Amino acid sequence: MTTDRPSAWKIWLSAARPRTLPAAVAPVLVASALAWHDHALNVAAAAICLGFALLIQIGTNFANDYYDYVKGADTAERVGPRRAVASGLVRPAVMRGAMTLVFVVAFLLGLSLLRYGGWPLLAVGVSSVVCGIAYTGGPYPLGYNGLGDLFVFIFFGLVAVCVTYFVQTGSLTAPVVLAACAVGALSANILVVNNYRDVETDAKAGKRTLVVRFGRGFARGQFVAALITAAAMPLVLLGFEFGGWVALPLLLTPMAVTHYRRLSHSTTAVELIALLGDTGKLLALYALLFSLGVVLN
Repeated sequence: MTTDRPSAWKIWLSAARPRTLPAAVAPVLVASALAWHDHALNVAAAAICLGFALLIQIGTNFANDYYDYVKGADTAERVGPRRAVASGLVRPAVMRGAMTLVFVVAFLLGLSLLRYGGWPLLAVGVSSVVCGIAYTGGPYPLGYNGLGDLFVFIFFGLVAVCVTYFVQTGSLTAPVVLAACAVGALSANILVVNNYRDVETDAKAGKRTLVVRFGRGFARGQFVAALITAAAMPLVLLGFEFGGWVALPLLLTPMAVTHYRRLSHSTTAVELIALLGDTGKLLALYALLFSLGVVLN
């Protein structure tokens, strides 16, 4: 007897949503390159930040899988990749337990950063876990009330970049904050594409994302604004005595334009699923080129 049930490894890998993980890696890479530029690279601290960011991202994805099922957002009408709980591959209680385990491990790992940044980082760790759960869970889920994009911008942009830099250098600078804005904007675009695809089913489930609230035209404007923000930041950094190499991310401009055109002219879920993965790749390439430009300086 045959079955189309994937292996346990593939089920959990899919639930971790690899296409979203560049949002965890990119800020650590960018912040560490800036720390290297300022002669303060700390590989151990950066590695801990990377592990923490990945675990928070995966835990948030597990929470999203669980709470979207509980709240009825993941139904048979949904057009995206199948979710573990909604498709019956993982029992709700098991996913909830996995979510809890990942967040606990993330918090414990994050505690090791206190030696680098002091007790204020405890607040960062607690808020990261709480907001990761509150993204789709709790009495006022962020993702259901149009705050998901802001959550991503703050935690996978400003917080991730600035904290990773701070634990290595003990300070913050204007270029770090500017770079964090660029990373956060591109990270939020991953969510824009995801919500753009799910706008009809989200609306039926009462999930009031920005796309549901303001329409696809608004989402396209948000998407291109993020691309422009990311492209502008390296040019702004030229005013902070960075050399021309920091403008390397501008090589991605043709890809960014293509992504916007694909979003604007997409007619099927398959096209948007492919764009979702490519949006994550754009973020990863941006982080790589930006970091390379900083190092070459």
